[in-house]
Amino acid sequence: MATVAEMREKLRRPLAAELAAGCADRVVAGGVERLLASPLAGPFPQVREALRGYAELDAAGRAAALHRALALLDGAVQKTVPVPRQAVPVPAPGERLPLDTPVTRLDTGPGGARKLQSLGLHTLRDVLHAYPHRHEDRRALPDLAAVEEGQKVTVEGRVVTKARRKPKPNLLIVEATLETPAGGRVRASWFNQPWVERQLREGARLVLTGRVKRFGRTVQLGVEHLETLEDARESLSTGRIVGVYDSKEGISQEFLRRAAFRALQAAPLDDYLPAHWRRERGLTDLADALWGIHFPAGEAHLERGLHRLRFDEYLFLELRMLLQGEDAVLLGKRFQASGEDIARFEAALPFRLTGAQRRVLLEIVADMRSERQMARLVQGDVGSGKTAVAACALYLAVRDGYQGALMAPTEILARQHYANLVGYLGKLDVRVGLLVGAMTPKAKLEMQTRIAEGDVDVVVGTQALIQENVRFNNLGLAVVDEEHRFGVMQRRRLLAGRPDVLVMSATPIPRSLALTAYGDLELSVIDELPPGRTPVETKLIQDTHRQQAYGFVMRQIREGRQAYVVTALIEQNENLELLAATQLADDLRVLLPEARIELLHGRMTAAEKDLVMDRFRAREFDVLVSTTVIEVGVDVPNATVMVIENAERFGLSQLHQLRGRVGRGSAQSYCILIAGEHSNKTRQRLKIIEGSTDGFVIAEADLKLRGPGELRGTRQSGIPDLRLGDLASDIEIIEQARALAKHILAHDPKLEHPRLRGLRQELQSRSQSVAFREVI
Repeated sequence: MATVAEMREKLRRPLAAELAAGCADRVVAGGVERLLASPLAGPFPQVREALRGYAELDAAGRAAALHRALALLDGAVQKTVPVPRQAVPVPAPGERLPLDTPVTRLDTGPGGARKLQSLGLHTLRDVLHAYPHRHEDRRALPDLAAVEEGQKVTVEGRVVTKARRKPKPNLLIVEATLETPAGGRVRASWFNQPWVERQLREGARLVLTGRVKRFGRTVQLGVEHLETLEDARESLSTGRIVGVYDSKEGISQEFLRRAAFRALQAAPLDDYLPAHWRRERGLTDLADALWGIHFPAGEAHLERGLHRLRFDEYLFLELRMLLQGEDAVLLGKRFQASGEDIARFEAALPFRLTGAQRRVLLEIVADMRSERQMARLVQGDVGSGKTAVAACALYLAVRDGYQGALMAPTEILARQHYANLVGYLGKLDVRVGLLVGAMTPKAKLEMQTRIAEGDVDVVVGTQALIQENVRFNNLGLAVVDEEHRFGVMQRRRLLAGRPDVLVMSATPIPRSLALTAYGDLELSVIDELPPGRTPVETKLIQDTHRQQAYGFVMRQIREGRQAYVVTALIEQNENLELLAATQLADDLRVLLPEARIELLHGRMTAAEKDLVMDRFRAREFDVLVSTTVIEVGVDVPNATVMVIENAERFGLSQLHQLRGRVGRGSAQSYCILIAGEHSNKTRQRLKIIEGSTDGFVIAEADLKLRGPGELRGTRQSGIPDLRLGDLASDIEIIEQARALAKHILAHDPKLEHPRLRGLRQELQSRSQSVAFREVI
């Protein structure tokens, strides 16, 4: 007669198989409730009670009931297992392990922990969040007569014959013929895998997955996965929707699924999001989500698991961005920002503000009047009028007795901003100063003294503004142009004293990326150009038509205009850059013998580059040849042509930025894209630029084509690689996650409430930076 321990194990195995198979109530003949009515379940009344009404439950309810039943069965056995000398302790059945438990405590078989560690999975949490990168539906085995060549299928059958052959010295082919339950036959083959022969005994029942090849009426399968049928009843790899994981040679998918299964069984899976927040946003609980992504019971289970985990990914990203530097909880300056002062500024302008400028200005003014520190990103395409809006904000700060600062990434841009601000603010009695690295020590010291004593109202500069020996008298507003070029520490230094912060970017960023990469900033968009601006005409041509392109450039030069010619390098190397620029300039001197041609390249110092640009602006030469991206924001109104060689080597957003260097004056301007590659894919991509002048449309297309990591500036922003999120399509879920993150921090800026303890711990665990962990 069987012992209670033996009966317990015989009951546990089909229940575990039912859970692994997706809770479809098909593993046990007659269903789970029939099993519970058998003598096998007699000694376990609590298990029978836990599974009462199993057939009427939905998938999530069945999974929960099975978890309870298995915990009851496992909890009835010894809670600890003997540990051999020098062996690593593994959890006893039913034991729950903390999420930071090393994988050496997980029951993954001999060498299992080493395999997981080689994939960068060191803790139970790592295993749980190593999600499958795709899923395959292996629930229904196909009719082989209907299978197409090259299709990936899973088949079941009994081994009829096997053979091995060696058609050449380094090639061993193992073959087996299987008879399927429907009476058909399939030939399976393995290449250079001699170890599979041990599993191919005649009569063995196998489940195989692979790609089909047809030879007349014969179907051949190149096998990628094999399981014996005696295991398949509890299999994690067949008869279900199966996850496919990132792996490496020697680590099978079967092993990774088993490791994920063990981790899910061992982990507590307590939810860090309170239930009412989940209900409001239609989110499933964490346990259901993790089971759903690793072992979904069906498509709906997989979808709700993906939705919850994708939401969490964005929520923790937004929380991290909002908490960095404690931007979410800082009190800043509180300005009067009176309507009279705004009207006085507008009256002094030589033009009227556009509707978009006025809307964004009102958003800025609302922030300035608040007691919280302003942290706002103003995006606008080239020429949309960001500087005028920033100038108004600076004027309002000065009228309230504060100083303002505008920091630009390069000296040439700083000088340009200085000239513009003198034009906007000089007539309003605002004292504007300039502080850049190229100034003499005496001039620098004099300006630093005036800043410290409050004799300058608005200071324009470069990194010189954040050097240790620059002290502001009363800094109220900091405007940062093209912020992504500055490091985080540079921005923090400028923010000493908690001024309001306005960040300007002429690089159009898709809203989804702006809400993540710049998650600590509110977002404003100037999406309207001033009236009267003529769009730049863009033409895409093949390199076989270069001569005609430069013929057009020469006609523009004869009309008194100037041109840029830019080329891209395959790799960044200063020596190659100089060589390429020199070669291109020499070629152009042959093509354009009348033109005066000069170079701009990466080996020049900042001062040398500034000198070249100043001479170009002064019309001392006609064509500027460069292998570097010409500085964003540089104004040369007389330049009307931009020629971009090897245009396919640039991203779409980069091409749009280059195109923005022309069209700065009143004359019609042109951009010619010369493609050195002739593929349809390249042509379709470059056609996006040819057909649109809207930087945000182009940035969205660039994001879809290249992903966030490739878009200029986002790497410096600290945005991680997303495991599940897709910035090109997730705008709605990003905005939901951001709204919840802001709600949480508005009510509990340090996440100190007891019910948020789990959320705080999860945020700390997901944040790799020790410095960031100290923030919370």
